[in-house]
Amino acid sequence: MAMNEALKTYLETRRTIPANVMSEPGPDRNTIQKMLALATRVPDHGKLAPWRFVVFTGSARARVGASLEEIALQKEPDMPAERRAQEETRMTRAPVVIAVVSTAAQHPKIPEWEQVLSAGAVCLNLFMAANAFGFAANWLTEWMSYDADALEVLGVRPGERIAGMLHIGTPTMPPSERPRPDVDTLTTWVE
Repeated sequence: MAMNEALKTYLETRRTIPANVMSEPGPDRNTIQKMLALATRVPDHGKLAPWRFVVFTGSARARVGASLEEIALQKEPDMPAERRAQEETRMTRAPVVIAVVSTAAQHPKIPEWEQVLSAGAVCLNLFMAANAFGFAANWLTEWMSYDADALEVLGVRPGERIAGMLHIGTPTMPPSERPRPDVDTLTTWVE
């Protein structure tokens, strides 16, 4: 079977650009909608669409970031200056931040675990869609994905979870390589 060389090259060279080295421009609303449509093309047993998106753009990023910083400071009043600087830019590192929210729930036929995996697949597809449109992406979760007060600020409803916070923008530096796992040590062949 012939291999798609462009896709192979992409997969061989796919890298994450840290959110804090992204800048404007970010994708516009039309491009974001196209990226989200591509992101939803994932395995989804039962056609449940067990995920949804919350898109943060423009001044909303700073407003939501300030609320998250306030929560963080309430929980850690003596926060070190370095960490506080991180909190100040939590949502403004990249021009666009998209929360992929897992809405996985009990279902008579589709295990909840499969629904959660589908949300993870949406995150990866969204990452790759951003790259396909020429943008960098960084898939994060960080503390706010696990904090009840922060989840409310982010628009996450009771029973939902954040599968990923995807920061999307224009890279200001080339990606760096990191060590990759040794596939042979992770593989068991059953023949």
